[in-house]
Amino acid sequence: MIELNKKSGLPLAWDPEREQLICGEGLITEKATPDVRRRVDMQEVLYDQEAKNLDELYYMYRGMALADDMLLIKNSGLRYDVTAVRPGSISREFVKTAGHYHPVKSGTNFTWPEIYEVLHGRAHYLLQKAAPDQPDMLEEVYLIAAKPGDKVLIPPQFGHITINPGEEFLIMSNWVAEGFSSLYEPIRQMKGGAYFELEGSEAPDFVPNPNYRKLPPLKRCSVVPVEEFSLLTGLTFYTAFKENNSVFRYLTHPEDFTETFQEYLEELALS
Repeated sequence: MIELNKKSGLPLAWDPEREQLICGEGLITEKATPDVRRRVDMQEVLYDQEAKNLDELYYMYRGMALADDMLLIKNSGLRYDVTAVRPGSISREFVKTAGHYHPVKSGTNFTWPEIYEVLHGRAHYLLQKAAPDQPDMLEEVYLIAAKPGDKVLIPPQFGHITINPGEEFLIMSNWVAEGFSSLYEPIRQMKGGAYFELEGSEAPDFVPNPNYRKLPPLKRCSVVPVEEFSLLTGLTFYTAFKENNSVFRYLTHPEDFTETFQEYLEELALS
């Protein structure tokens, strides 16, 4: 059993034999069983669309909370999820999420942001920003490597894909605004993200996706802490929310945090 309570701030564990999340006393979820993403669900975005190996790729446990915190989370307009991504590869491509963008918040020019926390394993977060209404014209592409305890911000206007380059299950949590639907079609339309991460002889190979008309070079980045947003190693997401839930207001009111988002992107480009 892989204990996750210290890393998540919640009574959680991962059962590697049954390949499922174990919820301790007082912890409830939106659904009794996770949403499962299978290879056939995302065949169009794979490097090898004819691949047949592997079936269940990742598991999404949505709307998790301690029972005593449910009302507070609901009133904050947020949702806490845990996702487990299988290790391995599909015809050399490391297992990944399907990838998506977020819609624009009504009345603003900002798409909804999201934050991730690695609880176990390793993660590569591929962030890409497209020109308005032109999903094949990318303006920026970043790859952020993260380990347990690291926090990663998906700022407004960016789509994202999570890749598991490790040999163990990648288990991560996220906070996001409740009440909107992710946009999968732009990445599906392009038959995948900006780059495919494949197994290499000594290091991963990043293969450009030829379906993009404009594709910037891949910028590899370190994790950038953001104190104002409580994105700090050593402080779990859930604990930070319990201590001061108002600090996550940027997830529901991104239009009020333009300067911090811009500073984050500038630091990311320099990391």
